[in-house]
Amino acid sequence: MAINIQEINRKHLLNSDVVYRVNHGLCSKLVNYKNGILYIEVMFTGKWTKNYDQTTEEIAKCWRDSNTELKDAIGCKVYIVDARKHNYKKDLYLHSKVASYDAKKGILFYDFILN
Repeated sequence: MAINIQEINRKHLLNSDVVYRVNHGLCSKLVNYKNGILYIEVMFTGKWTKNYDQTTEEIAKCWRDSNTELKDAIGCKVYIVDARKHNYKKDLYLHSKVASYDAKKGILFYDFILN
């Protein structure tokens, strides 16, 4: 079954992501969903205070739990653009949709996957 990534992104923006954007300076989007793995890009500014590991866990679970199409995901790969370090990255990312990643993190949702 194919999923519509653009539709999921639109729905997630309206239901969950807007709160993160306005209150915490973090935005995210689903880039791909393949073989049970979510691929998410995250960009945050100075308002966001959590580290990369905390961000990965929170955002991955938010995406999985907020979108019924993604409820069966077994893990998530998060690509982080950190505009706290380089302020120009925010404009670059928002206008061109391209910026170098400051980190790439992954999470598995269930321990039994590793045997």
